[in-house]
Amino acid sequence: MPSTQPEAHDSRPPYQQIAADLRDEIMSGELEPGSSLPSTARLTERFGVFNATIQKAVQLLKAEGLVVGRPGAGVVVREHRRHLMTPAAYSAPAGAGEPYRWLSEAAKRGFQASSELLAVTEGRPPAEVARALDLGETGTAAHRTQILMLNGEPAELVQSYYPSEIASGTAITERRKIRGGTPTLLAELGYPPIRTVDLVSACVPTREQFNALQLPTELPILRTFRVVYSHSDRPIEVTIMAKAGHLYELKYEFSA
Repeated sequence: MPSTQPEAHDSRPPYQQIAADLRDEIMSGELEPGSSLPSTARLTERFGVFNATIQKAVQLLKAEGLVVGRPGAGVVVREHRRHLMTPAAYSAPAGAGEPYRWLSEAAKRGFQASSELLAVTEGRPPAEVARALDLGETGTAAHRTQILMLNGEPAELVQSYYPSEIASGTAITERRKIRGGTPTLLAELGYPPIRTVDLVSACVPTREQFNALQLPTELPILRTFRVVYSHSDRPIEVTIMAKAGHLYELKYEFSA
């Protein structure tokens, strides 16, 4: 088999390049769960590198939980699946007595979901948030930080901002969970979510995101910058969500 050694313009260390190719084959299903990775000899021939480089690439995949070493079977692809997220399913307020929609939708997909509220503050938000909320030069916002968990593992770091004009004096500014989530509370306050705009990008994680998500390697995150509008197109919420990029897919459906 001819060598498929990565092109010279890829400045990443060879082991990272090889791990990226194998990761893609695992996530696409070409290397199926339960199957063994090709032997080190075959991989060294394929990529044109030394054994030590292959071993470093495999260690990277092990750290990410994509493969595992098994006695007598070599390195085996673990059962895995990308978490399919359908943003449209989470933006509407929960019904009376229902939990936050992210939790209920995750449960429908077979996950044990939970959330942990990390901090609640109020003050001047970052510039991009202030612009999106139309706060002018001096406006402030309530800021809620939480980590969402799937099967006991961190899945998403969520930073949510609400104009102080709306949030002050409500449960949004209190360090406690809100039954049904903030969409339900905002609807009760007379600001139901009418329109949501998502801006999704792949980014290098910040230190806060890297630590909160317990990322094993320097993989990119999926960053969603969401603006929620109510009546008269008034912005009532900005939420910045960070997810491990290699573990998620976002599904958007559009009608003609």
